[in-house]
Amino acid sequence: MPDTSISLAQHYHNRTKYDPQTIAAKAKPIDFASQPVPFKNYPVGTEVDLKPYLDSASNLGRAEAQSWMRLSRLLINAYGLTAKFPTITGQTFYLRSAPSAGALYPAELYLISRGTPLLPPGLYNYQARTHSLWRYWEAHNWGELQRACFWHPALENTPLALVVTAVFYRSVWRYQDRAYRRICLDTGHLLGNIEMASTLTDYRPHLIASFADQAMNDLLYLDPNEEGVLAILPLADLLAVEQNLSCTQAVFASPRQTDFLAVPDDQLVAYFHQATAIAATADVPRWPSRPVAPTEPNPLLQDKYNFPFCLRVPTQTPPFAWGEPLTNLETTLLKRRSTRQYNGGAISLEALKHLLDFTYQPHHYRNQGFDANPDYCEPSLLQTFLVVSEVDGLEAGCYYYAPHSEELRQVRFKQFRRELHYLCLGQELGRDAAVVLFHTADLKAATAAYGDRVYRYLHMDAGHLGQRLNLAAIYLGLGVSGIGGFYDDQVNDVLGIPEDEAVIYITTLGNRVNR
Repeated sequence: MPDTSISLAQHYHNRTKYDPQTIAAKAKPIDFASQPVPFKNYPVGTEVDLKPYLDSASNLGRAEAQSWMRLSRLLINAYGLTAKFPTITGQTFYLRSAPSAGALYPAELYLISRGTPLLPPGLYNYQARTHSLWRYWEAHNWGELQRACFWHPALENTPLALVVTAVFYRSVWRYQDRAYRRICLDTGHLLGNIEMASTLTDYRPHLIASFADQAMNDLLYLDPNEEGVLAILPLADLLAVEQNLSCTQAVFASPRQTDFLAVPDDQLVAYFHQATAIAATADVPRWPSRPVAPTEPNPLLQDKYNFPFCLRVPTQTPPFAWGEPLTNLETTLLKRRSTRQYNGGAISLEALKHLLDFTYQPHHYRNQGFDANPDYCEPSLLQTFLVVSEVDGLEAGCYYYAPHSEELRQVRFKQFRRELHYLCLGQELGRDAAVVLFHTADLKAATAAYGDRVYRYLHMDAGHLGQRLNLAAIYLGLGVSGIGGFYDDQVNDVLGIPEDEAVIYITTLGNRVNR
């Protein structure tokens, strides 16, 4: 019987922890012969080729050509292929603009059209391998989308919406029951890329993460045992005045469950996703707006920890320039790679300040054309701790980052390289990085506020923040790589992070080894 003193999300988190005493016994051999293909195929439908619009479209009128080019650039920068390599098995190994644990790419990207001069009404799947849209269903289904999203105001005046789903087996094949964590982190990476790609193409995505799950599955014709919706993003065209919309909350509270089934291993991911679904009959409050002045910090940024007598290091810094008109951003999106090895050397304190500034203070980049108030699920639930190993001008140790005050606050002074190597399952990335950043959350408080579905939100937001770190690091010439595998409970004990804070995601930063 499950422990009724904890919620379903806490139960899932506890069951999928890595522990040094049990990790070897629980590990299963990977069957490479059954490795899933990270692309979908449809037997019927119509292809909309987007490749001709990457450079020019001279055979079309100027307005139509520009519209096609914007959509093509949005999709390739968000989730397009950026490299391919042959493997010893004879298969081709593909990389995409958004990072994915194990390069398994569980996320699928769909587009729903209300009916535009470019795209007739219907359902489209983005085919990354061919950079095309596959129209697999012809229907006027915008009303169904609005009902499934409980009449979210962003859907009233927008004609296009992106939908991010997860094909569970692609990650479960390697990561077993812990895969749901990585699936939601990968979704967050993609959300970060969609935000940046939209900046380049004059779109504004409005995130919806609370919706009627079964209704969305039915709308897209998904098998809920194999695939599920994680995020919906109505695309506002910023060149159309009527689509310049106010910001609206992306989520609302749903039930917290303490009475749930004791499902066996290998069934936990699908069960957890379905058990945290929202019913179409749910009593939904009115979607609240979240007005934020574009020159002020996001009010969701909160400084939770104020350690007494601690060292405080200000992190305010002038924003670094991405170039005009953000050409360096597009280059960075397409050349981004996860670092495989660091040289153990130091990075500058100024570089660390820039990384934190771009990730947590987007309003500082408004004058460069970035969204000053991008959508997240509920970022106030996440906290950030940094373990510094080699930063010029900053003593080694563990620090809490206070985003509202823009400062680092000392938790513990110590050189943690050896411990980081151990905590990150013996990965040299943890040992040799200059900085290891931890996103954490109080799961008990989070589930009390938003229900068990909040587990999705926490990981999606952590992945979104992690992708901002990824892009800023690559642009600044640094190495960066996320880590989703670590000894959960030992992290807090070793680093001095408060015990209520569950580690959600780890991002390593440093000087990469050039090969």
